[in-house]
Amino acid sequence: MAEGLRERKKRQTRQHISDVATGLFMERGFEAVTIAEIAEAAEVSVNTVYNYFPAKEDLFVDREEEIVDRPSRLVRERAVGQSAARALLDQLRQDIGERHPYVGLTAGFDRFRQVIVDSPTLMARLFTIQGRAVNRLGGTLREEAAAAPQDPTPEFIAHQLVGAENAVRRAIQHGLAEGGSVDEVAEDALRKVDVMESLLSDTVLNYAVKNTP
Repeated sequence: MAEGLRERKKRQTRQHISDVATGLFMERGFEAVTIAEIAEAAEVSVNTVYNYFPAKEDLFVDREEEIVDRPSRLVRERAVGQSAARALLDQLRQDIGERHPYVGLTAGFDRFRQVIVDSPTLMARLFTIQGRAVNRLGGTLREEAAAAPQDPTPEFIAHQLVGAENAVRRAIQHGLAEGGSVDEVAEDALRKVDVMESLLSDTVLNYAVKNTP
């Protein structure tokens, strides 16, 4: 269904406000910027900002739903013969190889990350997002593996897989903070993915293999 003019204008307005806010946050830090300042810089009213973003942190994490659903989406879209873990690990390697923003291998990401670290509000939101991703992935794994309601395996595996991704991303951030080049850090990250995979049990690595298209 084609996007109508009204929907397109709303999407563009939302994106404009988010872009302006992110620029201010990157320049001055999250806590130092007010909603009123964002509204003024974006040339909209304060009420308009709140209409699109009910909480201030929503302006910084405006792609939260996409991030939360990403592990589950990768599992749902995995190839026939591929397990859930292989789908996530393969995508992680691809993201590293392509220097994807998702793993923090892009110019300026260090500042983006620092804004989060310096804000207790954003750090709390980050933990919430990670928790939601684990919970959603657990539900997806339960469906894909047709696990019994009382079986805790899907949730436990979801914790391991999301935790593994987070550990590799933290290693990337640490490597860049220590002065490593993007290429050096990426090569090291790929080695760490191999180590992480070697530490996962066969049960985890072979869980929810897709049998039909």
